[in-house]
Amino acid sequence: MTKLKRVAILTSGGDAPGMNAAIRALTLHALSHDYQVVGFYAGYNGLINEDYTELKASDVADIIHRGGTILKSARCPQMLSEAGILQAANSLRKCHIDALVVIGGDGSFKGAQALQAHWQGQLIGIPGTIDNDINGTEATIGFHTAIDTALDCIDKIRDTAQAFERTFVVEVMGRDCGILAMEAGLASGAEQIICKELIDDEQAFLAELKEEMAQSLRQDKHPSYVLVMAEHSLSISAQQLAEQLSEYTGVDSRSAILGYVQRGGAPVAGDRILATQLGVAAIEQLAKGTSGVMVGIENNAITTTLFADTANTQTRNKDFVARLKQYRL
Repeated sequence: MTKLKRVAILTSGGDAPGMNAAIRALTLHALSHDYQVVGFYAGYNGLINEDYTELKASDVADIIHRGGTILKSARCPQMLSEAGILQAANSLRKCHIDALVVIGGDGSFKGAQALQAHWQGQLIGIPGTIDNDINGTEATIGFHTAIDTALDCIDKIRDTAQAFERTFVVEVMGRDCGILAMEAGLASGAEQIICKELIDDEQAFLAELKEEMAQSLRQDKHPSYVLVMAEHSLSISAQQLAEQLSEYTGVDSRSAILGYVQRGGAPVAGDRILATQLGVAAIEQLAKGTSGVMVGIENNAITTTLFADTANTQTRNKDFVARLKQYRL
């Protein structure tokens, strides 16, 4: 291919704390290689609509501590169709883009993978999602901050649970992955952690959960109980589970859904550092001529994983369940 001159960046899918830190690292390191840098707004929508801005050092000088993304983010239904993918590829050619860096999750990487068939430029992915559900990296940008946010909320809920001798079912995000629930549950000392990776038979799981909880509450003169539940882990909602627990144990049970609060806020140090490492690594991979991979970090070393392999999380989930069983007290 021709000498790399013009690098584009977009943030796609759910926002994650640390995305701005990644944009900053990408921009500054690309400029140090004498590349031009542009940012497309609102993910693949901005690419399709050719809505972009040039990024200079002054544009990213004061964003490392900011949550969200200065490039905005969005889902893009058009990228699910061949016509949308062709339009995106054509926009890259019209805007004279030599390389595209996509910051996002597995859906964003599927879009990048689809582009490969229609565009000859370089493509690199950076994992940015609070769910930490991407294969090929120990952590994704935003995960550390989401854990701290959830932990802060759960600690406050614990105070109320103890004051009123109540049970609380606290639902955290994570889409279809329970790692966020596991880490938040372990860190908060929750009595129970509920995620689909632990459930073979939902009815049997719930029956055992209720009985174990009832026994624990009977032994405590001033009962309180906190359950951390991953979203989509059960066929019933957190509120419905709380109602069932109230009926079974006789202890007032309430639900609390943390929701989008976990995706916002200033990134913690871990996410700022990770985003900086991966941003620099992405530009270094482009300089080597690499394409079609996501950069990640494992055992303190930068790794690359083909886009097609980033969604293969079977081994990852087995390891996560083993860790949960090992450290659960």
